[in-house]
Amino acid sequence: MSLSVSNLASSLSSLSFTSQVSQGPNTLSFPRANYVFSLPTKSARRVSLSITATVAAPAEVAEDDTMELKKYVKSRLPGGFAAQKIIGTGRRKCAIARVVLQEGTGKVIINYRDAKEYLQGNPLWLQYVKVPLVTLGYENSYDVFVKAHGGGLSGQAQAITLGVARALLKVSADHRSPLKKEGLLTRDARVVERKKVGLKKARKAPQFSKR
Repeated sequence: MSLSVSNLASSLSSLSFTSQVSQGPNTLSFPRANYVFSLPTKSARRVSLSITATVAAPAEVAEDDTMELKKYVKSRLPGGFAAQKIIGTGRRKCAIARVVLQEGTGKVIINYRDAKEYLQGNPLWLQYVKVPLVTLGYENSYDVFVKAHGGGLSGQAQAITLGVARALLKVSADHRSPLKKEGLLTRDARVVERKKVGLKKARKAPQFSKR
């Protein structure tokens, strides 16, 4: 009987010992989990800082390009646009464009920006600007400097067409017949029709109801 009691006591002590060992890893795992959880927040902050630094770089480059073009235009046009001899003014809708031609290689600069950049790379608008020069075969003989305001890009592009055509008349009076034949000297007088009272737009009427 004494042997069985001692055996039971030894077995109970062993059981309590194993339970303490099993609780040990659980208590040690909590601080490790907290430490691992805190690492991603630091890395995320570093990534966000690097992104803001890269986004700010292209804007500075664009400003430098415009400043260089502004200096270039002022060096080519001493006294400004009004002091030049070969100049023409074109209008379309609400847009007005003052155009100056100078002998060069075919550059087109609009509001101190490259024409392709200013007109958003639209091939139709770029074609409008060069049509008078291509008609006379001067696409690589003159540089075009433009100041445009009012309206949208489409209206400004068509205003530049009329301005370039009128400026080419000051180069030579013989240019009138080929330009007039292509309709490049005609001022397009079409504008948006005004809204009417009682209608939704210029001609669109509200839905008719009989009763």
